[in-house]
Amino acid sequence: MPSSVDVAAFLTTASTLRRLGAYEITDDPGRVDVDVVHAFLSGESYWRRGVSRERVARSVRMSLPLSVHLATATPTMVGFTRVVTDTATHAWLDDLFVLREHRRRGIAGALVEAALAHPAVADASLQLLLTADAHALYARHGFQPFPEPGALMARLPNAARIA
Repeated sequence: MPSSVDVAAFLTTASTLRRLGAYEITDDPGRVDVDVVHAFLSGESYWRRGVSRERVARSVRMSLPLSVHLATATPTMVGFTRVVTDTATHAWLDDLFVLREHRRRGIAGALVEAALAHPAVADASLQLLLTADAHALYARHGFQPFPEPGALMARLPNAARIA
């Protein structure tokens, strides 16, 4: 198997993308706390419950990760999303979350805005995501049901879940 390349290193500006009060949104992959991401996804999310830490670390490494930080919090990382993209035709927003104690402060919306405005995402002609419970959040950012649901197909190896 070829050696792993950090895709995010090709896509990231490794900088602060936006501030929301005391919160900072960055695309610096070095600031992602994989332990926080794994704990949330494996224990609290409905879409990746039980996922291994190794799979989370690989998905972060091979995507464009955006994280939200608050210097006065422990851990400092309080939100996350990642984008899988080729920068031209497709961008898939995935694994977005804000830790419970930091919700209802506009962080999720700011994170979506930062992701969609990112230079590696903004020009992609198809921007996608899956959600079972946050339709209103994503609709505020221009997402809508897939125009031809019958055209969208998925292959779920090993009984993976799409929720």
